[in-house]
Amino acid sequence: MFFKIGSLVLSIFESIKSFGTFLIFQISLIPLFFRNLRFNLIVKEIYVIGFGTVGVISLTAFFTGMVEAIQLYSGFHQFGVEGFMGYTIFISITKELGPVFGTLMVISRAVSSMSAEIGTMRVTEQIDAIETLALNSKEIIIIPKIIATIISLPILVVMFDFIGNYSAYIVSTNVLDINPITYQNIILQNLFFSDIGTGLIKAVIFGYVIASIGTYMGYTTSGGAKGVGLYTTKAVVYSAVSIFMLNYLISSVFLMIGW
Repeated sequence: MFFKIGSLVLSIFESIKSFGTFLIFQISLIPLFFRNLRFNLIVKEIYVIGFGTVGVISLTAFFTGMVEAIQLYSGFHQFGVEGFMGYTIFISITKELGPVFGTLMVISRAVSSMSAEIGTMRVTEQIDAIETLALNSKEIIIIPKIIATIISLPILVVMFDFIGNYSAYIVSTNVLDINPITYQNIILQNLFFSDIGTGLIKAVIFGYVIASIGTYMGYTTSGGAKGVGLYTTKAVVYSAVSIFMLNYLISSVFLMIGW
């Protein structure tokens, strides 16, 4: 019994230590965002992270919108308020589903890749070789990926919002026989900037968080090929869990300030 209690306490302190190490690492990166930005590397990473995720984002958004329309119709139809489906779907996608699902797709497609790439560079001593040349490896490897993710994710989320809402509109008007004029007018009458702005702010924050976790896990990888796989898995899991936690916290803050 004492062994189990002691193991639990030690694991808690170990988790606190790991989180503290992560925070110290992120603080050490802050000055690098304001000097010697390598724009060629940033543009390259934007192409890899942004353009490389367009396909999976499009498919996810398309089917998410269609499912939203079908699932909401049964509830709205019972009360004869099918016309309000459009605005409900719109805000659910732009405020919650777009940022969260879009980020999860970027995690699965890009964050896992960047973690594995940096991890491989670490275990094959390529990062050590960069440092030997008197270059800052963080400035070359980590900063461009974080900035590129911060730029790419809001754009991908906007694309997710558009495709998701359009597919929901197509299903609602062509399959569920909802009046298209009513569908559009209710959205336009009730639309506020915060309905779109909330999702974009979330996307910027999510982009920084997932890129920070992915690059950190890759940069601190150890244990050879097995370690690369282990740390890549950690990067994906930690990023996904962090997004769900942050999504709740940010939504709570926006609710309190009336957004």
